[in-house]
Parts: sequence; structure tokens; C-alpha cells
Amino acid sequence: MMKPLLFVSAVVLFGITAVSAPGSMSQDAAPAPVSAVASGQKNPVVKPTEKSQARAKEIYTVDCAICHGDNGNGKTDLAKGMGLTLADWSDPKTLAGKQDGDLFNIIRNGKGTTMPAEVSGRAKDDEVWNLILYIRALYKQTPAAAPAAPVAPAASEPPASEPPASTPPASTPPPSS
Repeated sequence: MMKPLLFVSAVVLFGITAVSAPGSMSQDAAPAPVSAVASGQKNPVVKPTEKSQARAKEIYTVDCAICHGDNGNGKTDLAKGMGLTLADWSDPKTLAGKQDGDLFNIIRNGKGTTMPAEVSGRAKDDEVWNLILYIRALYKQTPAAAPAAPVAPAASEPPASEPPASTPPASTPPPSS
């Protein structure tokens, strides 16, 4: 009678241990993508709101600006220190050929070992879509280059009313006595 009870207890104990083991997944296995959308998928955010863009700015400031810069130009000390050359998002041409679905996947899943994923616990899918709209609008926040000051014409000859600087003024003869 003791042997079957001991056997059943061992099986139950083994089963509970195997199910609750925290390291049951190999550490070498790459984590599955958190979320994926079709490469060419259009951004489902039809009309962003002031509140949604404020949240996108908050996410960008906390999670993206450290590498990509406040204005999106990618010229930060951290990026330079890591030897990264990041795209200049302050130039609208940079993102012109990128599909929103591709940007979503890069943001959500990260890029290689240099860009961490924006996991769903930190930003919901709709927040990532709004973040894409925020990033695409960064160029509007970059001040336009100031127009060049007009170059004054070179003064080759002084005005006619003044004597040239190289000739001394004509002297008047002393009064005669």
C-alpha cells in the first residue's frame, strides 16, 4: 500500500516542478516578436488628437530621444559613443520611402542589438501608431535655417562728395598780409 502512494506522490511532485520551472525555456532562444503587422500596412490612426500626440511626445522623449535626439536628427553623444549613424528624421525625405507598417515593426520589436523594442507594456499599439505620426512630424519642429544676410557691395571707390581716403585734403594758402 505504501509503494503506490509513494509512486503517485513522486509523479505529482515531479509534474508540479516541471510545470512551474522558471527556466523551462532555453536562454539561447530568441524571443518571439511581440507584435507584427504587415509590412505595407497603413497607419490606422486616421486623425491624431492633441492628447494622443502629447502621449507620443512623452514616449519619444523618454524612450527615443536619448539616441535619436530631441529633434530627431540622430546626432547625440550616445549614438556617437556607440558608433551609430542614425537617420536624420528632421529631414522629411528620410522617412518618405518608409512604410508605417515597417516603422511599427521596428519600434515594436527593436532593431538588432542597438535598438531595444518598445514592448507592449510600455506603449500600446495605438500609442506606437501615434508615435510614428509624431516622428514623421519632427521636421516641422526643426527651425528653418535663417536666410543669409545680404552681402554689402564691396566699396571700390568712395562716394564722389568725399575725397578719397588716400589723398590728403587740399590745403588752402595762408592769408596774405
